[in-house]
Amino acid sequence: MTYFRPCIDLHQGQVKQIVGGSLKESGADTNFVSTHDAAYYADLYKRHDLKGGHVIALGPGNQAQALLALKTWFGGLQFGGGVNRENATSYLEAGASHVIVTSYLFEQGQFSWERLEGIKAETGAERLVLDLSCRKTESGWHIATDRWQTVTSTAITAETLSELSDHCAEFLIHAADVEGLQGGIDQDLVNLLGEACTIPVTYAGGARSLDDLKLVEKLSQGKVDLTIGSALDIFGGSGVTLQECIAWNAR
Repeated sequence: MTYFRPCIDLHQGQVKQIVGGSLKESGADTNFVSTHDAAYYADLYKRHDLKGGHVIALGPGNQAQALLALKTWFGGLQFGGGVNRENATSYLEAGASHVIVTSYLFEQGQFSWERLEGIKAETGAERLVLDLSCRKTESGWHIATDRWQTVTSTAITAETLSELSDHCAEFLIHAADVEGLQGGIDQDLVNLLGEACTIPVTYAGGARSLDDLKLVEKLSQGKVDLTIGSALDIFGGSGVTLQECIAWNAR
């Protein structure tokens, strides 16, 4: 069964919804800036028992808000953004159910098995989520690091997913090219994830309505969960309400 999974995206110390492909060190195209802090959303998700959500720190200046969210729902949220071998345990101790890692696993654009083994030794595979967020190229989807600006040579294929699945608890995959655009999900990518993934996987990018939850469930045979951001009413969107997502999960 496909579930809705919530998110808290932090940028420059605020809860925001941005256009993923626009994220640079200097800033990003922004769809929504919340008047609430991260604790507000963490408490909202906690009260409705919305599990498996993630807090993502998009660049510097987000540490205080991230820790506030993790404290508010201790053990209820995953955390990603600058996670490495040296700090992973501190986020777990601060309340993250899992840590999410991407850029740290790459050295000079190349995937590092040594780094993966190192961080796995700290967290255990059972508390590690691999963020395989990607961009579409002529040869398929490739993992993108450094705020999704650096496209690596590591492709999202059935072989890659199978190989990595033994080293983590879940995958988180943002389709960076459609992230924040509310133009619809990347159906081909969701289909691939449904066919290839043998562990839990959450897809994010382009979702715009409740129909996208239905579509992801159909395309993936219920194996892929969906994060909805900019289209959600609590983030200023008009495509779908949080209550509709709660009702979907409770089916």
